[in-house]
Amino acid sequence: MSQSYDRGLIEDFGRWREFSAGMWAWIFHKFTGWVLIGYLFTHIAVLSTALTSASADPATVAANQDLYTQTIQALESLLVVRLLEVGLLAVAVFHILNGTRLLLVDLGIGLGTQDRSFYASLILTGAIVVASIPTFLAGVSL
Repeated sequence: MSQSYDRGLIEDFGRWREFSAGMWAWIFHKFTGWVLIGYLFTHIAVLSTALTSASADPATVAANQDLYTQTIQALESLLVVRLLEVGLLAVAVFHILNGTRLLLVDLGIGLGTQDRSFYASLILTGAIVVASIPTFLAGVSL
């Protein structure tokens, strides 16, 4: 027979304070993976709406190319889209760096320094994102 255990009212909400660096790395890696999958589907949907038909008629093809170019230029001129691109860069860079860290750990390299390598991937992600902000925001009128 099992014994009951009083876990308290908000035990599940307070456990995040107990998480180690490895748990945070796992949570961030899963989150960034789902964000990248969501971006992929959104990206395909937006770009497919810019191309209305796949006709062999040269006039239709030229009109579709103009519509596509206008759609991309309109999106790139929005500050919100540029900020979302910076966020996408942060997500992609962290996912790549953490995935590389996980690959090395799975190969047995750096087993004793997993926490430090996770923090290094966070710091390197932040440095890359901060350094790229001027490039992403260039040409946007506020």
